[in-house]
Formats: sequence, structure tokens, C-alpha cells
Amino acid sequence: MKILVPVDGSPYTKHMLAYLAEHEEWLSGSHQYTLLHVVPAVPPRAAAALDKDVVKAYYDSEADKVFKPIRAFFKKKDVAIEYVSKVGHAADHIAGLADKGQFDLLIMGSHGHSALGNLVMGSVATKVMAHCKTPVLLVR
Repeated sequence: MKILVPVDGSPYTKHMLAYLAEHEEWLSGSHQYTLLHVVPAVPPRAAAALDKDVVKAYYDSEADKVFKPIRAFFKKKDVAIEYVSKVGHAADHIAGLADKGQFDLLIMGSHGHSALGNLVMGSVATKVMAHCKTPVLLVR
């Protein structure tokens, strides 16, 4: 099974990884994992004032902060992972990659806001489910 796992380094990502660790069938060699981290874009005015290499180094550094502990987790489990980082709006990139990459499943952690909370604050998970054709497993 080809599985996309969006990660942001939050406690919700850690909870989702703990769920995977508790269910060994998810970490079998029969699954192919791609981890995706989306770094919010530097505001255009700030990016225009900075050297492109500085901005790229910032994006790479932010992605590495999230991926570093996750790499250690999957290395202990002896699972091969593809790591992908994008820049922009998380929900757009997650839903887009899930559909374009022809993934069988998307597994992501969720804050678990109420319907009212989602209405007021929005939710990446809610937006992904609304725009994605790939089945989504939310771990709360």
C-alpha cells in the first residue's frame, strides 16, 4: 500500500506516529511511505528583501527540524521512507500530492477541534478531506 503521511512536528504528529508504532501491521515492509512536511511561505515582501539562498536555507532548515526526529523513529522500525518538503499552504499541498501521487491512503494526526472550532479556526485536516480523493485516516 502506498501511504502519504503529512507531518508538522506537533504533538499530533507524535500521537499519530505512536499509533503507527502500536499497530505493527502499519509498519510492515509491504507499505511504501512518503512523509510530507509543508513549510509556510515567507511573506513575499520579506522574501524579496532576502537572498534566494537564504530563503531556501530557511525552508530546508525548517523541514529538517521536523524530519530529524521522525527519521530516527522510522530507522528504529527499519522502514524505508521518502521525505518530501514543500513550501506554501499545508492543506493544498497535502491534498494535491495525495491525488497526483496516486496514494492508497493518507494518515495524519488531527487536533480534534469541534465543528464550531473548525468553523472559527479552520482545520488542515478538514480542508484536506474536502479536497482530496484519497481515503484519509485521522488519528486524534
